[in-house]
Amino acid sequence: MRESAGSRLFQFANVIGLGLLAVVMFFPLYYVFIVSFTDPAQFLTDKTVLYPKKWSLEAYRYLFSTDAFLRSIGNSAFLAVIGTACSLAVSSSFAYALSQRRMFGRRTLLLMVLLTLLFSPGIIPHYMLVRELGLMGSLWALILPALANGWNVLLMKGFFDSIPAELSESAAIDGCSALRTWLSIIVPISLPAMAAFGLFYAVGYWNQFFNALLYLQSAEQWPIQVLLQNMLLSATNTDIAASAADYTAPPTEMLKMAAVVTATAPILAVYPFLQKHFAKGSMIGSVKG
Repeated sequence: MRESAGSRLFQFANVIGLGLLAVVMFFPLYYVFIVSFTDPAQFLTDKTVLYPKKWSLEAYRYLFSTDAFLRSIGNSAFLAVIGTACSLAVSSSFAYALSQRRMFGRRTLLLMVLLTLLFSPGIIPHYMLVRELGLMGSLWALILPALANGWNVLLMKGFFDSIPAELSESAAIDGCSALRTWLSIIVPISLPAMAAFGLFYAVGYWNQFFNALLYLQSAEQWPIQVLLQNMLLSATNTDIAASAADYTAPPTEMLKMAAVVTATAPILAVYPFLQKHFAKGSMIGSVKG
């Protein structure tokens, strides 16, 4: 079919509009990346840098020479790795149990999960719970109260509902216990779902900010996002400068840009390896047959 002139004009305008929108969205990321790798002398001279005349790693060398920055990276890595592993173990096993129709109390547990989606206790009860559990001032305060997300549990249950029950029944006939069936059969065929929800959990733990402000009482326990927020709000990075080695500090703006890139890079680096599983896992529960 031949396209009319109006249709071609609309497509042209659509491409131009979306292209401009993409440039507007991409430019801040580009600017942050470029400034973080710019030579400090050029940044002090030009102020606005669109492309570095000389590439430099001075901002990154300075950041990674500081105890405060390395410690915050370690805290965030602990939250992302350990928190994701614990959340996946609890959420997936709970969702699998809810998918077993013969489990005693299944309807009651499903109702309790649904209630967590409809009603939230708020900040104060959550704070009191963490305090009564003795988790104040511990990184576990950011992990244990958030092990299972009700929405993720229901989505994973939908995935496990699609797995033929004959697999579990065959394993039981062969003498496998419920735990052995779960570890040897269900988990291996659930990798797409695990990868998708693992990415969700990892991003959430890596970006922990508000709860860290509430429950962590020492700057030594700060994750990278809290340290980054303090860097962005302060004119001079006193926490970073106090723990720096024998490096001359680059301009403060360059340090902020380098910290933003460092805080964003791990998630961007992990996503391509999980993209195949993520595309499959994102379709969980969307098709019923």
